[in-house]
Amino acid sequence: MSGAGGALARLVRGRTRTEHLTDGEREVLAAAERELDGGAYAVLLAVAGGEHRRLPDLMAALSDGQRRSCVPHLKAWRTRLREEWGYQARPRRRALVIAGAGCHTGAAAAAQWLGHTDLSLVEPADTPCLLAVLGDRPAHWQGDVAHRVAGRRQADSEWGWGHYALVEALVLRSGCAVPTGGAFVQEWVRNRSWPSRFQHRSGAPDGAPRSLLERLRADPFLDVLAPLMFEVEGVGALLTEGTDSWPQALAALAAEGRLERSALLDGCLSRLLRGGRPAELRGFLSVLNGLAPTDDEYAARATTLLRLLPDAPSTVAALAQERLAALDADGRLDDERLAQASRAVLFRTEKKLVRAQLSWLDAAARRDRGRAGAVVLAAADALGHEDTVLQERALNLIARHLKHSGDAARPELARAAEALGPALRPRAAELLGVELPDDGAADGPWEDVLPPVPEPVPVAPPLATAAEVAEEVGAVMAAVRAAEFRPSAAAGVDAAAFERALDGLVRHAHRDRDGLVRALEPVIRDHPWNGRHAWWGDPGPGHLHYVAAVLCGEESPLPPSVSGAHAVPHPRGRGFTPFGEALGARLLEAAWRVLNDPPPFLLAAPTTADGRIDPAELVARLAEYERTGAVPGPCDLDQALLRLDVSAAGPEVLAAAGRLEGEAGRRVRVWLEAGGPSLPEPVRDARPTHRIHGYGSPVVRVRLSSAAAALPCPLGTAFQRLLGVYVADGKRDETSWNPGSRLWPSVLPVHRELVALRLQPTFAATGDEELRGGAALLPALAEARGTAGEAVHLGLAHTLGARHPEDRTAAVDALLVLAARGDLDAARLGRDVAETVAAGTVKPNRLLESLREAVRAGAPATVFAVLAAALPGMLAAPDPVRGLPDLLALAAECAGTCGARGPVGGVAQAAARGGSGRLVKEARRLRDVLGASVAA
Repeated sequence: MSGAGGALARLVRGRTRTEHLTDGEREVLAAAERELDGGAYAVLLAVAGGEHRRLPDLMAALSDGQRRSCVPHLKAWRTRLREEWGYQARPRRRALVIAGAGCHTGAAAAAQWLGHTDLSLVEPADTPCLLAVLGDRPAHWQGDVAHRVAGRRQADSEWGWGHYALVEALVLRSGCAVPTGGAFVQEWVRNRSWPSRFQHRSGAPDGAPRSLLERLRADPFLDVLAPLMFEVEGVGALLTEGTDSWPQALAALAAEGRLERSALLDGCLSRLLRGGRPAELRGFLSVLNGLAPTDDEYAARATTLLRLLPDAPSTVAALAQERLAALDADGRLDDERLAQASRAVLFRTEKKLVRAQLSWLDAAARRDRGRAGAVVLAAADALGHEDTVLQERALNLIARHLKHSGDAARPELARAAEALGPALRPRAAELLGVELPDDGAADGPWEDVLPPVPEPVPVAPPLATAAEVAEEVGAVMAAVRAAEFRPSAAAGVDAAAFERALDGLVRHAHRDRDGLVRALEPVIRDHPWNGRHAWWGDPGPGHLHYVAAVLCGEESPLPPSVSGAHAVPHPRGRGFTPFGEALGARLLEAAWRVLNDPPPFLLAAPTTADGRIDPAELVARLAEYERTGAVPGPCDLDQALLRLDVSAAGPEVLAAAGRLEGEAGRRVRVWLEAGGPSLPEPVRDARPTHRIHGYGSPVVRVRLSSAAAALPCPLGTAFQRLLGVYVADGKRDETSWNPGSRLWPSVLPVHRELVALRLQPTFAATGDEELRGGAALLPALAEARGTAGEAVHLGLAHTLGARHPEDRTAAVDALLVLAARGDLDAARLGRDVAETVAAGTVKPNRLLESLREAVRAGAPATVFAVLAAALPGMLAAPDPVRGLPDLLALAAECAGTCGARGPVGGVAQAAARGGSGRLVKEARRLRDVLGASVAA
């Protein structure tokens, strides 16, 4: 029996072994058995068994027609496997990729199959099988596939090793032109960085060169792709990976004449000029340093170096500054370029760069007194720097060289001195012989420029047709999928869209369930339900899918249970967050009711985008329920109560609630009369908690714990954890990779303290665990309703010291919104800041950046009020607080701007200490500003 025949016989004998397949896969296999001949059906059986190594022999015996007959079934199988990412499905997915590549007889179709987002080359070892099933095609066909597959990838995506190995092998086999797309260039660099990848690529000879330099010398792609490295995003971070050094190898190739040295130099500088992530630029900076440009080469590129100074990352700008200073020391820069460099650097925030620039200017004036005029005018730009220490340094430089600068420079210096802080103006006025205006509070009380108070945004009307419901559900599912594959670029799903879609499913299941099912069928086809596996993780917007799947018969609903979300068919269901448990219970209840007792609409559907419900609207909904005989769902009613904006309930609403006859109406009336839950004061402590990532010493954090909220009437078990006792000990961040966390503020939209309380570990982790995105919910809490108490302010204090700039920006936004609404307790926030700094969670330099941003936004009085409460605790700390002088300087700047007067605890004592340390100097400045008389 031939090899192919034997393989076929073995596969046929295993036809009945399909227990490991999902129901959908069995349907595909059954259809293939009915419609395909034996040879083609054997391919499907190989996929079912995950026997990818048998596919080349099986497919070699098939005609093009037989191969094409398999394609519809393979596509259907691909859809069924879309959500199956478990280990058991891995062999079938690998076999499916190979089978589909071989069965598509057109180059475009084969490339589309290989690059489809639902598939991936799971193992590098699959490349030989793929080459085997594609090897009987003409060379031009293989080259076309290679270019099409390469063209489908994005340079910023994580290219699978198997895809690149296949494309490279097809290029070498076919002799086609080398692809020049960004993704191919990026993966070529990654591939060459590791000897094992070069050794194991298809076609690499035995004894292939092992050093990077040797590999590149022998590389047929080098001449085409090396110049493109500087144009592709993502390459720079790869240049320092691997076992060898790209910088050294490129420098050696340039020295040998294999690569053009000037092209490498210009490529590095142009890439650094374009900017990017620090890790990306470090690679090109290493290449530039490896090339070790001469002074002549730098002099020829002085204009490019000047262009790097204003905006490049500090390490890049420092290199440009150093080389330009060296050129200036050799007399190769004129005064105009010296002034241009100074203008670019002296407005930067990095103190090290500004100090270096002032030193450069000082050295230039010392070398040549004739440049003193140009030097003092250049240094005048630093008089407007936000850091008063740098202002003083610039003023000292001007004083040192003023007598050699000539009288022509004084008017411009006087104008520049107007930007000085109040503590330095008297000295500048005396030095320049002029009077400087006082920008204190001479024109009346200072008012911060705060953002407008956010107005409530009403939600869109309910979805009117089943088609609109299907469209909205499809949009939610598409957004969830996009967030899975590209979380940084995806917009996600907000609470208003989720709630509107859920209400639409319930509303139209009541009106015309059959019509709704017909409208949803295309959505379910595009987003197949994956059964119990789809509940893996905390419930989020994507679990709307469950309700749609129940409606369409893809899943059987679970009956209502007293255990709430614990009834979810999920092995980790008991690990849900309190918010996830409440959401899961609502979804289970809705899924059960759409089939068994669909209500006319949801009671808990918000009336504003932040999740609140107008009391008058809820009373009207309950009246409609009573009129139609509908029974409120327990979880639906509980969520509606927690969303009630009790502050909007006037006498008319209370009277209308009193006319309701059912138990639900009575609960709403009691809830409104009591004003909602009563929240106890949290208990504060600062003790060691868990260890970061399981290593090192335990983290010391300021933490809040709380007793259970006092409720006007009992709520169901699904909400008990959310409103119950909260103990902070050992809590970890629960929002990372949790798509449902965006919905959390809408669960308790008028009780933001409860949300903030449970987010304390997340807020703190932005500082001591360097969590990215942990402050994302804080602006929503600032705009929410309810008391902004200890939890909100402590969360704000933690996130003002976050590691990542986007989290600090979110914290500043929240600070300004709270201040604009009159909800900010600056004294409380200041004390929290001091306490979190003492605990080590908040680093003063990060706090400084946040507060400076708030000042730049127009809120110096708010910032001063916070610092006035924070500084006494910091100054009284037993150990010196690193960065405290900078905070004192910022306080003096804010006080001078807004006209604040009066003592701040601890400042006078610090100013009275002996010595000339910076802390003492800044304390004296602040004391003097606060003690200055206000101009009449």
